[in-house]
Amino acid sequence: MKIKDETKARILMESLQYIKKFHNKIVVIKYGGHAMVNEELKDSVIKDIVLLKYIGMNPVIVHGGGPEISYYMNLKGLKPEFIDGLRVTTPEIMQIAEMVLTGSISPQIASKFNANDVLSVSISGKDGRSIRAKKRDERLGLVGEVTGINTKYILRLIEDGYLPVVSPIAYGEGGISLNINSDEVARRLAAALGADKLIMITDVNGVMRDYKDPDSLIQRMTISDVEQAVDDGIIWGGMIPKLECCVGAIKGGVRRCHIINGTVPHSILLELFTKVGIGTMITADRRKNL
Repeated sequence: MKIKDETKARILMESLQYIKKFHNKIVVIKYGGHAMVNEELKDSVIKDIVLLKYIGMNPVIVHGGGPEISYYMNLKGLKPEFIDGLRVTTPEIMQIAEMVLTGSISPQIASKFNANDVLSVSISGKDGRSIRAKKRDERLGLVGEVTGINTKYILRLIEDGYLPVVSPIAYGEGGISLNINSDEVARRLAAALGADKLIMITDVNGVMRDYKDPDSLIQRMTISDVEQAVDDGIIWGGMIPKLECCVGAIKGGVRRCHIINGTVPHSILLELFTKVGIGTMITADRRKNL
């Protein structure tokens, strides 16, 4: 259906208030799900983020890459093993993870931004020791938990006009590489950078009261709402760690977190620049100026 010119103008005017509000703000985007592997969806996400940059926002991308790591492990005859949802990472698997995340996925994403005339650099947490970590559990091998964020390096990139694309590889003791859960990196980075927003790109519409009912989307939640929903059993499975990530970010100073469906074209723009939005927004308990 063709959109009338008046409708287009109304949408643009509606978005103006949000564009003014978010100007020069840092927004951390956790990039994952099918939007990372489907080329059409990938282009949609990239163009959304390019627009954010051109209207004066400062996006920082954190990405995952679990399926790709598993693929290359299988090629070498290595069977993926997980404990509490975290990949057991031997030195051999660490080499694969670093090759895939830092050597392949990050540069590919950065190249797409550069092709759209947005200067971008791919980095890992080892660069400038921007993400420091320690081993989480000996059973997990080279899996780390974040102990500190050096924001100077990333902020300098932002100040110089670059869009950072960050792979979740951290600097461990003595310079060893540690594999970090990408949600944890996104949460800690958003808090350390004083980000206005953390956006989690997933394959689901957001938090649902009934996952079988597409009309049961919960559009806005506070930290207390999240805790109550978990207690009531409304939220379960893979959504719980996503919401824990959002709650942790908000407690760390991030103003708003958004869980959106990256399989919906231009979902970032629809969530940020329209009144209704498209996903679930999580805030602190005292909500102001929403």
